[in-house]
Amino acid sequence: MTPGPGVVSPDREVGVEDYNGKVREAVRDLELEEVPDLLREALGAEVKADELLEAMCAGMSEVGSLFEKGEYYLADLVLAGEVMKDGLEVLKPLLDVGKATSKGTVVICTVKGDVHDIGKNLVGMMLKSSGFEVIDLGVNVDPSMVVEAVKSSGAGAVGLSVLLTSMVTSIGEVVKALDVAGLRENVKIAIGGACTTEQVVEQMGVDAMGRDAVEAVRIFESFFQ
Repeated sequence: MTPGPGVVSPDREVGVEDYNGKVREAVRDLELEEVPDLLREALGAEVKADELLEAMCAGMSEVGSLFEKGEYYLADLVLAGEVMKDGLEVLKPLLDVGKATSKGTVVICTVKGDVHDIGKNLVGMMLKSSGFEVIDLGVNVDPSMVVEAVKSSGAGAVGLSVLLTSMVTSIGEVVKALDVAGLRENVKIAIGGACTTEQVVEQMGVDAMGRDAVEAVRIFESFFQ
């Protein structure tokens, strides 16, 4: 009997492309329990860890597309993040941390005066799952902490979350602090949150605004191109 589409025939060896495709699909389909075992099987078949990581990221990209189409919801994004986290635990010992597996370093936080963190946490999870190194400073963060984090990490981008309209001015304070420290020219800044608009982007002197975690990933990828 001829195997159906996507089914590997039992009488031939599973190849690298087959494993990469299976990993991509498993991440896309949010198969939390299957992904770690599938990765171990692929590694046992001598598929390279960095190739499997690329396959996982490709699956995560498809999750983002499904979210934008309205076929996946916020809960699915959270689950996708858990899938990626469990998969990375399998691959991490075999990945060269110093290698170009990271797309770049991003400092994220909720601005001073605001303690909301759900949106920030989701963005951080999505960025990590997409291959970024993320430094999460938490909530109610003073601009000086952002400056110090950028200095110590060499981060090329900052993500600021703000939900309260009254705290929008805190965005400008971060921009000013980075400018005074001589860092602003080499650091891109994106903002997000219920009260952020394109007008706020212009007024506060930042580079972009994201409406959700999927768009945030796209924005930060563009920052590091």
